[in-house]
Amino acid sequence: MLSTTLFHIGPYKICFWNLVFLTLIFLIAAILRRIVHRLLKRYVKTTHINLEGRQLAWLKLLSQSVYLLAIYVAVLSFKFNNHHVTFNKFLTYKFIDLGSIKIDFKDLLIIVSVFFGARMLVNLSKLYIGRKFKRNTNYDAASEYVYIQIAKYVIYVFSILFCFQLLNIDLVIILTSSVGLLVGIGLGLQDVFKDMIAGVVLLIEGNLRVGDIVEIYGTSKVNQKPATSTIVAKILKITVRTTQIQTREGNVLIIPNSRLTQEQIENWSHGSELTRFSIPLTIDFGADTELIKRLLIQAAMAHPKVKKSHPVFVSLANFGENGLELELIFWADHSWDIDIYKSEIRYEIDRLFREYQIQIPYPHRTINQI
Repeated sequence: MLSTTLFHIGPYKICFWNLVFLTLIFLIAAILRRIVHRLLKRYVKTTHINLEGRQLAWLKLLSQSVYLLAIYVAVLSFKFNNHHVTFNKFLTYKFIDLGSIKIDFKDLLIIVSVFFGARMLVNLSKLYIGRKFKRNTNYDAASEYVYIQIAKYVIYVFSILFCFQLLNIDLVIILTSSVGLLVGIGLGLQDVFKDMIAGVVLLIEGNLRVGDIVEIYGTSKVNQKPATSTIVAKILKITVRTTQIQTREGNVLIIPNSRLTQEQIENWSHGSELTRFSIPLTIDFGADTELIKRLLIQAAMAHPKVKKSHPVFVSLANFGENGLELELIFWADHSWDIDIYKSEIRYEIDRLFREYQIQIPYPHRTINQI
């Protein structure tokens, strides 16, 4: 009963015992892989060998090579109930036969090998590019990330084209015979293609890079009316279609790349490190403006992040409805924590105002009954 054929894999008949053998083989392979990796790491540690990135990649590849042996043993285990089938016959069995497109297990192994080699080539390119950039005195992690991403996309695209060439698949015939289907897919996935093109533009232009702090201006609807909203975030990762950003609250958002190319973006990490900031406040009409001006400047100058080499001054912005509208203007680094710095300066202003008994006015409304 356990030897009854359940299904076929190519020319092989698969029964319950074959599934048991496959499970045991790959379970043993996983255990052996861990043991080999642990032994190699222990050997490296006891012999005090300093491994670089490339050597670590080869170490990982060596430990994972156990799975290649497991695949070969798994195919040989099919001999349990398939005595007449050879390994070569299994490789040449065509499981896809569509006229001009014929794919056997040997082709499948070649495709897997090509993409495995492409992944190794991507890892080696990361090591090479990283080494080149780190040797430079002006090391820029964001530029390194851009070059690594472009190299990865180029390697995988050429790997796909190479696989089509190995399988003797004519891309021109496929594209011309499925124009209508491609048009329909293009219309349905136009937003995806737009995001992908935007991702390539972001990587090539380099206006936005990993690690940059940006302020994204967008529009949202409040009470059925368009309103401007902003998000201050740090760029964590830029992929082909989306970008991961982290807000000040610690939340990680995934936004489409087209938003970063179409909306207004203020990049705090570009240009001058110093930026002029202002803290608005209102005082009573008739208040001692000279005293208040001196106290505001004193509060700003007391903060360690305010640049003392740049002017700190108070501007009379407007004669408002409830009092004189002032602005405390100072220079500081365009930092991720600028809102915290402003809050600390406001606390100091409040302390000084209470010490000198200065009141901040609030709106007054007079209701006349008729």
